[in-house]
Amino acid sequence: MLTSILFFTGFFILIKGADLLVDGSASIAKKFKISNIVIGLTIVAFGTSAPEFIINIFASAQGNAGIAIGNILGSNIANILLILGIASIIYPIVAKKNTVLKEIPFSLLAIILVGIMVNKSNGSFSGLTRIDGLILLCFFIAFLYYVFTITKSTKDLPEKCHVKHLSYFKSIIFIILGLIGLVIGGKWIVDGAVKIAQSFNVSQSLIGLTVVAIGTSLPELATSAIAAYKKQTDIAIGNVVGSNIFNIFWVLAISAIIRPLPFDPKFNIDILMTIFASVLLFLFMFVGKKHIIQRWQGVLMVLIYCSYITFLVVKQ
Repeated sequence: MLTSILFFTGFFILIKGADLLVDGSASIAKKFKISNIVIGLTIVAFGTSAPEFIINIFASAQGNAGIAIGNILGSNIANILLILGIASIIYPIVAKKNTVLKEIPFSLLAIILVGIMVNKSNGSFSGLTRIDGLILLCFFIAFLYYVFTITKSTKDLPEKCHVKHLSYFKSIIFIILGLIGLVIGGKWIVDGAVKIAQSFNVSQSLIGLTVVAIGTSLPELATSAIAAYKKQTDIAIGNVVGSNIFNIFWVLAISAIIRPLPFDPKFNIDILMTIFASVLLFLFMFVGKKHIIQRWQGVLMVLIYCSYITFLVVKQ
């Protein structure tokens, strides 16, 4: 009982920590005259991926590869099928040309690259090596370069976030509390996930793909749902696709650099599911109304996600 309480309390502390860290960092960045769009595409994007990042750091350091890999694959699948599905049901999502032709294909490239890396023959070790992590990190740097390029070349980009104006002292307090919350929440979640898996005699990968993945995707869900409600739908889809790219090229890369991640072949099903979700998202941009995820498509995405979760549980 105590483990379960700490596990779920950890999600609240983790997400609140990420929120405080973003508010404090964004406020300081604003004082240095950094634009909202740059803050949104960097600090806020890092912030929404912070839960996955912290959990993976703990999981990787403790050798819990099932949670580390499952968390990323599960989060990316949930981001597309569940979160974008729910957001488009709230209000049809309109995607910008750059998102359709560059960012969605880039997120697809990310998961295909991981699929190739984990299935390659590398002596007695099968998984993501430190070299693989460095290669993924290079792609992340290329993505950041692309982000800053479009912020300079595109004048009609929306303001990606509302920045709270805080004093320097309050900003620093927010950053410190945010970091503490991330560390405590992340540790409680990883420790709890391991113990829950042991208690129910299920694999760590199942916990990572389901409960942990959905929990760490809550910031993306909140951001996308609110953006859809306010009809700022380009933010809703940009937030999800950007998070998926961050999850693989940043979070998974750093996890592998800290400690090589052994790969269980059964994860290939989840890699294929992530590829399927990415391809489906891309195809939906050209089915029906161009560059729009319609409500019926959102319902279909949510149903596919529910079917996938049911399959995972039954397979276990």
